[in-house]
Amino acid sequence: MAVREIITSENPELRRVAKPVDASFVQSAEFAELVQDMRDTLLDSGGIGLAAPQIAESKRVVLFDVRATDVRLEEDAELLLDTICVNPELIVTDSTLAGQWEGCLSVPGYLGYVTRPQGLSLSYIDEWGQKQTRNLNGFLATVCQHEMDHLDGILYIDRIIDPSELIKQEDLPENEEAVD
Repeated sequence: MAVREIITSENPELRRVAKPVDASFVQSAEFAELVQDMRDTLLDSGGIGLAAPQIAESKRVVLFDVRATDVRLEEDAELLLDTICVNPELIVTDSTLAGQWEGCLSVPGYLGYVTRPQGLSLSYIDEWGQKQTRNLNGFLATVCQHEMDHLDGILYIDRIIDPSELIKQEDLPENEEAVD
């Protein structure tokens, strides 16, 4: 398959709401190619999540793979290891807010401090067409919300409350870690 170009925040395609995926598409060779391209692209980028809109595909498909990070991996990290989510939906289960520094493959070189709910239930169709539900907390909930935002044309920079909390990646304080 192929490593695809990750589009950046200047590209208007990234601001469009992605289209739901039909069940028949999940069974297609085109879907299998998209999934493999997403895996190849994420592996090449070193990221931990990728939404189809980031490679200019207006489809509600997200890939999570937190193996590329060595920070804040809870014991349930396997819930987001090489996980394809089709038409995912979120329900907040813990509205307690916590902030983290977030980075994005589509906003290279920058980090922003974003506050998000810390517990959620993620429902989706997996790459084999089966309905799945995952309960995610803390770091994993943040990663999930970040990628899900891409499906609605939202970037983490839209969620930054204080503009001074958008910094260059190299300016991250030594005692801080980022979701990237």
